[in-house]
Amino acid sequence: MTTNEQYMARCLQLAANGRFDTAPNPMVGAIIVHNGEVIGEGYHRQYGGAHAEVNAIRSVKDKRLLRESTIYVSLEPCAHHGKTPPCADLIIEKGIPRVVIGCRDRFDQVDGKGIQKLRAAGIEVIVGVLEDECRKLNNAFFTFHTEKRPYIILKWAQSSDGYIDTLRDSLQTGIEAVRFSTDETSMRVHRLRSMSDAILVGRRTAMLDNPSLTTRIWPGKSPLRLVIDRRGELKDTLRLFDRTTKTVLFTEVFRDFMESEMTEQAVLDFEYDILPQIMQWLHAHNIQRLLVEGGANTLQRFIDAHLWDEAFVETAPINLNGGVEAPCLSNHRTEERFTCFGHSISHFLHIK
Repeated sequence: MTTNEQYMARCLQLAANGRFDTAPNPMVGAIIVHNGEVIGEGYHRQYGGAHAEVNAIRSVKDKRLLRESTIYVSLEPCAHHGKTPPCADLIIEKGIPRVVIGCRDRFDQVDGKGIQKLRAAGIEVIVGVLEDECRKLNNAFFTFHTEKRPYIILKWAQSSDGYIDTLRDSLQTGIEAVRFSTDETSMRVHRLRSMSDAILVGRRTAMLDNPSLTTRIWPGKSPLRLVIDRRGELKDTLRLFDRTTKTVLFTEVFRDFMESEMTEQAVLDFEYDILPQIMQWLHAHNIQRLLVEGGANTLQRFIDAHLWDEAFVETAPINLNGGVEAPCLSNHRTEERFTCFGHSISHFLHIK
């Protein structure tokens, strides 16, 4: 690892500290180096607050050293006025002669403009140090701005023989879903929720399982709850409408009594494919990270439409010998990572 890479790796460590608080802004870390010594560090702590470069510069005790230093930053410094002034202008103002950048910012209002501004001011700029790692850290941010949709994570639990549930009818009562998850894997799911802007399920899952879809066993906010309910069949007594967290219904039947401060209805045209319509709605509402939790039909629709980026699949040491078949990823080229929790195995899959 080169010296530049070592410093950039530290930027990534710092940036990750903002994982739960910066969205919809990206996670960014910065350090300032003078004669081989780190004299300042900072990261973007929360949305609306000072950016990484600002915090790093503020942390330098002797500001005179800035004119002989290099600032390393994991993402291209901004060049526009948003909630804070442009970081590129601050770097120029402080006279920092050298900037090393992890990756370019693909947000339309930046996208090379920060680099261009710095170089126009006579500053030496190096771009692309640990570029893949820097992009991966903000995969949701980049997907949102380049593909105009959220970064999508699919999640389900299944039996060893490939079923996610027994066959249940919506008219039956007292028949609960098969529990595959352990306490540990449940905690990981709630961590995924806390890192997501929104969580989506279909009507059948909402009706049969009556889930809360909140973050209860992991610190952090609960995501926006989304449910597909074409014909307006869901009852307002379900946990999804308990008013603890906002819920949005994707429907073709607007019901006045369902509309409230904590419940919103988005009317879609179900005669056409609804997934592009949902993606458009999510992009318009600045949803960068979407977790899809079920059921099987909803998950398979996302898979078949190639609308997913990661999948978290838990396989429990249970055979159901029939039931609701698990979604199928067999036609997709993926990279897999396996983690064992007791007797259960969790697969983390990424599209190649």
